[in-house]
Amino acid sequence: MGLITQVDVLILGAGAAGLMCAIEAGHRGRRVLVIEHAEGPGKKILISGGGRCNFTNRNTAPENFLSANPHFAKSALARFTPRDFIALVEKHRIPYHEKTLGQLFCDRSALDILNMLLRECADAAARIQLATRILSVTRNGGDFQVETSVGPIAAASLVVATGGLSIPKMGATALGYELARQFGLHVLDCRPGLVPLTFSTEDRQAWCDLAGVSLEVIASIGKRDRRRAATPLFREKLLITHRGLSGPAILQISSFWSPGEPLLLDLAPEQEVFGVLLAPNAPRFFGAASDAARSMLPARLAERWLWRNSSVRGHILSNAEIANLEGRLHAWRILPAGTEGYAKAEVTAGGVDTDELDARTMQSRKVSGLYFIGEVVDVTGWLGGYNFQWAWASGVSAGQSA
Repeated sequence: MGLITQVDVLILGAGAAGLMCAIEAGHRGRRVLVIEHAEGPGKKILISGGGRCNFTNRNTAPENFLSANPHFAKSALARFTPRDFIALVEKHRIPYHEKTLGQLFCDRSALDILNMLLRECADAAARIQLATRILSVTRNGGDFQVETSVGPIAAASLVVATGGLSIPKMGATALGYELARQFGLHVLDCRPGLVPLTFSTEDRQAWCDLAGVSLEVIASIGKRDRRRAATPLFREKLLITHRGLSGPAILQISSFWSPGEPLLLDLAPEQEVFGVLLAPNAPRFFGAASDAARSMLPARLAERWLWRNSSVRGHILSNAEIANLEGRLHAWRILPAGTEGYAKAEVTAGGVDTDELDARTMQSRKVSGLYFIGEVVDVTGWLGGYNFQWAWASGVSAGQSA
């Protein structure tokens, strides 16, 4: 056995939440060590937002998060807000801009955010140790004992910031969930979140040759179970792919989708597409319906959708048939076969049960000194910077206590 490294706070994972926790704990005078199994820190930070890091969202509110306990995130989000993180970004003179819906991105590169966090860690005397694998974690009485590939570490507080299962090619593992279970905490079932959805075989044959077609829609879920809470409506872009549906609207609704549930897609939000056919002396043949659809939708999609959703070719459309087309266009029902899985998921939904954690400190209610933060916890944000804000906020909460 090598010489034991003794610290006050040991953080497992040098991602967004772990680095933020290290900064906060270090500024309190705690001896902080962050260990990371990868060769470099903040890998997901660097790839986020197309390499420009969608680091927060101005509009962050508890309603933008999915959790078995919708109230859990309120405390952390109130104590470290988007404005607090923006102040840190401006302190380091990082240029940024706002895209749609309150999303903030770096002007230059996500590396600006990672370098900012690393500088803050250095200022707080928080050490980061890379390429370090965790072999075992135990606790006998006082300190946590962590065996690693580079020697043993003892820590009064252990913060699990290991992330979820999304993007395994970047090194995602189930370690955080395994540690939670080891110490007796309940873990809710995990699933891919913010992920493209796949077509059934029939729908793939019908639609996938339209890959690349994009349009603004309103995506919702056609409920099977009326007892389930209502899910949000997402008005954003949809993209048809070679395997199914993607784009922001689909990624958003995917976190709320369960196998066997249909999607409802409004293909022309707030537009009356076929109303022109009801005008006096207006032509009511199928060709006129096609012209109306093509005026509102991408042409190839308009043609295909009409052919597959209309049986009225060859005769004059009645008022009822026109109304039926209009209704179906605003509630196109698609039954996805599944998701693209963790390989394409931006986050992991589910995770460590929030009932096991103190909402103010992120500390385990069963094991003093044990904390869980970031993606490993059952708090999943919408697309658009919300998950980073949860990482910052939960990291700060734990850092103020650990």
